[in-house]
Amino acid sequence: MIKSKTRAERISPVLIVAAFIIIIAGVKYASSIVTLMLMALFVSIICAQPISWLEKRKVPHGLAIVIVLLGILLIFFGLGELIGESLAGFTKDAPEYENRLNEIGTTLFQSLNDKGFNISHDQLIKMLAPGKIINFTATVISELGEIMGSTILILFVVLFILLEFNSFSVKTKAIVKIPAESLNYLEKIGKSIRYYLGIKTMACLLTGVFIWVCLIIIGVDYAILWALIVFLLNYIPTIGPIIAGVPAALFALIQLGFGGAMWTIGSYVVVNMLIGNVIEPKMMGKGMGLSTLVVFIALIFWGFVLGTVGMFLSVPLTMSIKIMLEQSEKTRWIAILLGTQEDAQTIVDERQSAVRSQHSAVGSPQSEQGAK
Repeated sequence: MIKSKTRAERISPVLIVAAFIIIIAGVKYASSIVTLMLMALFVSIICAQPISWLEKRKVPHGLAIVIVLLGILLIFFGLGELIGESLAGFTKDAPEYENRLNEIGTTLFQSLNDKGFNISHDQLIKMLAPGKIINFTATVISELGEIMGSTILILFVVLFILLEFNSFSVKTKAIVKIPAESLNYLEKIGKSIRYYLGIKTMACLLTGVFIWVCLIIIGVDYAILWALIVFLLNYIPTIGPIIAGVPAALFALIQLGFGGAMWTIGSYVVVNMLIGNVIEPKMMGKGMGLSTLVVFIALIFWGFVLGTVGMFLSVPLTMSIKIMLEQSEKTRWIAILLGTQEDAQTIVDERQSAVRSQHSAVGSPQSEQGAK
C-alpha cells in the first residue's frame, strides 16, 4: 500500500504536466472558437457593471442588456468602419510610399559609400525591405479589422451569457457542493478583470489622443489611423507600444524625411513614458498583482496559443489563473511565483510576525514565573 502510494505521488506531477500539455494543444487547435468565447466572456464581464448600474435606476433587466449591447455595437462598428476606410486609402497609396522608401534607400546608399562604407545597392534594399515593411503595416491594420469583423457573432454570445448571468452562481454552488464563501474568488476575478480593463482602456485612450494631437502638429498623414493603432495595440503589454510606433515612424520617414521621423519617434517615446510610467501606475493603484517577468512570459505564451487575441487578453487570463491558484494550499506557491516581490515580502512579514507572536505568547508565562 505504501509503495503504491509513493509510486502514485511520483507519477502525479508527470500526469499533471502531460494533462497540461494536452489541454494547451487542444486549446491551440480550437483557438478560433476559444478566442471567440473568451472575447465574449470578457465583454460580458465588462457589461455586467453598466447593466447593474441601469437596473439600480429602475431600468428592466432585458432593456438594460439591449442598451449596453447597442452601445458596444456602435463602438465596434465605428472602429471597424474607421479601420476599413483607412486601410483602403493606405493600400491605394502603398506603391507610392514604396517608391519613396526606395528613393530614401538610394540616397542613404550614396551617402554611406561617400563615407567609405562598402555596401552594395542590392544589399541595402534587401535590408530595408520596403515591400515587407509596407506589408507589415497593412497586415497589422487588417488583423485589427478581422477582430472587428467577428463583432456580430461575439455580441450574440454575449447576449446569451448576460441573459444567463444571474443563474451561473446558483448552478456553480449546486455543482461544487462547497460553502458559498468559497466561491467568492469568482466574484474577485470578475472585479479584477473589470478594474484592469477599465483602467487600461482609459490609459490607451489617453495615449491615442495624445499621439493623434502630436501627429497632427508634426503634419503626418493618416494621423487618426496611427492613433487608432496605438489605442488598440497598447492593450498588449510591453511590446504593444513598440509595434504601434513602427508604422507611424516609417510613414513619417517616407512623407516628411528623417526630421519628421525623429519628431514622431520622440512623440511616441514621451507619450508612452508619461502614460505608462506616471499616469497609468497611479490609476492602477496596487497594480495587476503580476511580476513584470510573468507579464512578458504570459504575453509570449498566450500569443503562441491564441494568436493576436491571446496577446490582448494575456494579462486578464493570467490574473484569473493566479486568483484561482491562490484558493488552494497545494497551488498557492505557484500564485506566489506569478505575483510581485512586494506580495511575496508581505507574506514573509506576516509569517515572521506570527512566529514572533507565538514566541512571545509562549515566553510570557516563563518570564512571569522567573519574576516570582
